[in-house]
Amino acid sequence: WFYSLHAIGTLVKDSPAYKNVIVNGLLLDANGEKMSKSKGNTVDPFEALDTHGADVIRWYMLSNSPPWDNTKYADRGLRETRTKVFGTLENVYSFFATYANIDGFTADTPAPVVADRPELDRWILSRLQSTAAEAAAALDAYNPTRAARGLERFIDALSNWYIRRSRARFWAGARADASDHAGDDAAADKRAAYHTTLTCLRDTAAMMAPIAPFFADWLYGRVTASTGARGSVHLADFPLADPDITDGDLERRMALARTIVANVLALRNEAGFNVRQPLARILVVEEPGVARADVEAVAAIVRDEVNVDTIEYVAGEGELVTRRAKPNFKQLGKRLGKKMKTVAAAVAELDDAVIAAYLRDNTLTVAADGEAVELGAGDLLIAAEGVAGWLVGREDGVTVALDSTLTDSLIQRGLAREVVNRIQRLRKQAQFHVADRIRIEYRTGDERLAAAIAAHEGWIARETLAREMAPAEAPAGDVEADFELGDGALAMALTRECQR
Repeated sequence: WFYSLHAIGTLVKDSPAYKNVIVNGLLLDANGEKMSKSKGNTVDPFEALDTHGADVIRWYMLSNSPPWDNTKYADRGLRETRTKVFGTLENVYSFFATYANIDGFTADTPAPVVADRPELDRWILSRLQSTAAEAAAALDAYNPTRAARGLERFIDALSNWYIRRSRARFWAGARADASDHAGDDAAADKRAAYHTTLTCLRDTAAMMAPIAPFFADWLYGRVTASTGARGSVHLADFPLADPDITDGDLERRMALARTIVANVLALRNEAGFNVRQPLARILVVEEPGVARADVEAVAAIVRDEVNVDTIEYVAGEGELVTRRAKPNFKQLGKRLGKKMKTVAAAVAELDDAVIAAYLRDNTLTVAADGEAVELGAGDLLIAAEGVAGWLVGREDGVTVALDSTLTDSLIQRGLAREVVNRIQRLRKQAQFHVADRIRIEYRTGDERLAAAIAAHEGWIARETLAREMAPAEAPAGDVEADFELGDGALAMALTRECQR
């Protein structure tokens, strides 16, 4: 068939029919078997389109594996793609539109210069430039899989880091006037957040268009509607990376912050500590790729994300953290063969100082059966462990330790955060608007819980937009509920005092 196209093109136009072609591999079922009517494992394409949509199927098939490779087709993977890619972007747009409508923000509102915006804005805009460069290069090389996966990583960063960390900025003042050109710092910060989010959504839509044309056109139309120049994304230029906005150092520092946060959250989960429970401190091991100056630059973000009070440091072989190594059998097995067992025994005897040197230099020599064996990058897997009272984890070249000791003050602050969480649930249950002011009545027979509420009443009220918060024998309001908090019980009622 491909030859026939060239033959026809040569006869009719005196030129080849095409310069590049992507040939699809086989479509396999979820178990990796070739689809066949005789096996009964085929998929009705029209039912699949009705269930998942053309864009979801196309994105899944291109991001799951290169189109020239055989591709497994599974409904579970399609549902995951729908949620993680398209659902995530829908949620980001919905969040953006909700607050933009509250504040009367439009795209023609004057935008702060990128260099004057907060670091979080400059980071996501730099990631946007890096993603645009990656996607353009991948598509130019006929590698849609690499382009799709790069966009997936950006969408995750936009939603699960930028938007989540910017929520308080959108909410600030509940009705801070983002269109006030001469506004105060809060209004300027809001304008920066709005414009940054709008730019990310618009350019993401443009980068998605070659793979998800329908969804991209929908999203592009929504975010450009207020400009008065609404048009199809397929008539827009593909985003070009701006080197003046790209900041590799900032991206590296934020990536380090995200790695530290992921490590600590894993340790919290392992120990059963809810993230709303404040903890005293974490310890970060200084090692190659983890400099104290870089961590300090993002320390405030890390502390806020993992809910700890302080970050401390230890250089290499600290008293609280020890490391152990084991061979990467998958990487070394074929290379070492019979020597593998002897090398594994030698690696098991390595002390912390030698492991630290390996991490720094990516090279190590061990003796095996009287011979010197050179080990390089990736040949050893490094784990970390700590002393009693400390939880230690290592991932992506970063070692962290978490102080698991709880004081009365920490427990009290954790209970206050739990109270806020329950109030926000009730606000949502009552379908209050995000800017509605409320009055809270509560009752608890637990002394520790009552003390926590009394000590942090002002903070709880600010977080929940409460004008008044008072104890009552029989709480009554627009919505009521009873909760179990720690070892105590809490009865609450919310009343809408005034609307936005």
